[in-house]
Amino acid sequence: MVIKRDGRREVFSREKMLSGLQKACQKRPVSQQAIEALVLKVEESLTNEYPDEIPGSVLGERVMESLRDIDPVAYVRYASVYRRFEEATDFVQAVKKLEAKSDTATNRLPGI
Repeated sequence: MVIKRDGRREVFSREKMLSGLQKACQKRPVSQQAIEALVLKVEESLTNEYPDEIPGSVLGERVMESLRDIDPVAYVRYASVYRRFEEATDFVQAVKKLEAKSDTATNRLPGI
């Protein structure tokens, strides 16, 4: 079971997770096998940690963490739906966080 934001409980749907990831990865260089492997990885890790009920927030964050490593554009797309982005600044903030996490070895010059 997944505990949704509003407190409802919903049966976990592997197909729903797969569908959301496929939409986020549409027209990106991410294979169907990579998407299915991500789903399996997330599903297995969460089943071990949360055998009965999975908080929806944990599920969404785990998917985003895994997706970030596969394709940054797909990550921002998924995050925009999951986090309910409403303004362009929401996208900018997500990209800045993504850049900060991936660029730890290089100091950027001002304005670049």
